[in-house]
Amino acid sequence: MAKKWQRIAIAGRKRVSWSRPMTDEGHFVVYTTDGRRFMIPLTYLKTDIFRELLRLAEEEFGIASSGPITLPCDSSLMEYIISMIQKHVSKELEKALIASLANCRYSSVQQQEQTSRQFLVSSF
Repeated sequence: MAKKWQRIAIAGRKRVSWSRPMTDEGHFVVYTTDGRRFMIPLTYLKTDIFRELLRLAEEEFGIASSGPITLPCDSSLMEYIISMIQKHVSKELEKALIASLANCRYSSVQQQEQTSRQFLVSSF
């Protein structure tokens, strides 16, 4: 019986050792609204752009206690943001992007409200 448990324990350890890590060390994973997965270096958390994206994600989706973080942008915008951070753009350009993120969010909320009002009016 003891040998059987040893074989099970060994088999269990082998399975664990074969598992692939979810992220590389020093990175975190986020998803965009179109479902694309991005591995982001932890150093990007120092940037104002990522702090604003995380704040907007919290406003829109709430704080996820389990599961992935979804940022309120699509994959093409995320690729653009990453390229801007990699190029070390000026603070002025970074502030302009942050302002446009807020404006996009505000205009999308307004558009959703107008669509819902139009639906209510047309349903009568």
